[in-house]
Amino acid sequence: MVQQRTSVQLESSAVFSKTFSNAYTVLVLGTLAGMLLVVGLWAIGIGAVPISLKDVVSILGNKLGLIESHYSEQQAVILTVIRLPRVILGMLVGAVLGIAGASMQGIFRNPLADPGLMGISSGASLFAVASIVLELQFAFPFDPSYSLYRLSAMAFVGACLSTFIVYHLSKIDGKPQISTMLLTGIALNALAGAITGLLTYAATDAQLRSIQFWSLGSVGGATWQNLQLAFPLLLLPVVGLSVQGKALNAFVLGEDQAEHLGINTTVLKKRIVVLSTLGVGVSVALCGSIGFIGLLIPHLTRLVVGANHRLVLPASALGGSIILTLADLLARTLVAPTELPLGIITALLGTPVFIWMLLQNRTR
Repeated sequence: MVQQRTSVQLESSAVFSKTFSNAYTVLVLGTLAGMLLVVGLWAIGIGAVPISLKDVVSILGNKLGLIESHYSEQQAVILTVIRLPRVILGMLVGAVLGIAGASMQGIFRNPLADPGLMGISSGASLFAVASIVLELQFAFPFDPSYSLYRLSAMAFVGACLSTFIVYHLSKIDGKPQISTMLLTGIALNALAGAITGLLTYAATDAQLRSIQFWSLGSVGGATWQNLQLAFPLLLLPVVGLSVQGKALNAFVLGEDQAEHLGINTTVLKKRIVVLSTLGVGVSVALCGSIGFIGLLIPHLTRLVVGANHRLVLPASALGGSIILTLADLLARTLVAPTELPLGIITALLGTPVFIWMLLQNRTR
């Protein structure tokens, strides 16, 4: 009788705990999604030509065929052609960088890990700089107009190639080792940085300006055409990494323990590396190097929601979207009508937070 009563109490406690956890997850993600919507609408309306929230809603509703309203044609063009694709691209890139950083920290079991450890950013930068300095020209077989994206294409190829090299050099007996992967990534980053510096030294003044502008990052080149190409490539990693929370929770205990719990750690590492490379590679190819998002957002997320990756991963994606959208808003409004590079804003915002977090950990 006592055992039955105890069993019922344990089952009731488990059900209550699961229900509370699900409700908390919905609350946190719903709050972040609401904040992202507000920040997005705010960013669309602010600029050299201000657009009120009422006009923003009117223009968007009219374009979607939901409402009939009157508004300035100039405002409609600025919103739909210039600001809206820029804000959407910023949200997608922020989501990718945030969730890729959280995933990398999960498999490396290191809070200082980010996608750059795999050589993704350095490989993309090397190939992009090579494309600028060597003036590489090629045509896409399907559509000649896509040759305009040669810089982005070269950066994406560099990101994928560097990750491929790091991943395969880290294999021992056919299985990638996390510690070897980390050291190989550091070595490849150093090599790519040296070659990039050599190419930069040989560049002309005009090429140096292009290299500097690209390396500091910007979402100012967003158009509906490149957004159409990038949207599925950026959305796939966000969705694919969001469902890896349960496996990463087991992986944090150690690879052997994760294997005992039924997790194929080799497949998990490969899946996370491939999805992170795809997302970050496309992000760097389109927007250049944007630092600190993949490193800091997972940290800040864990301070709020804890260490459960089932919540950390989607929350990091939403948090990355919010922060990068706000950073881009500052980049294009602080010194208007000119524009600051996005990488400068993220570094200025991220460095004090990072130092504060280091000091907090030191005192503990």
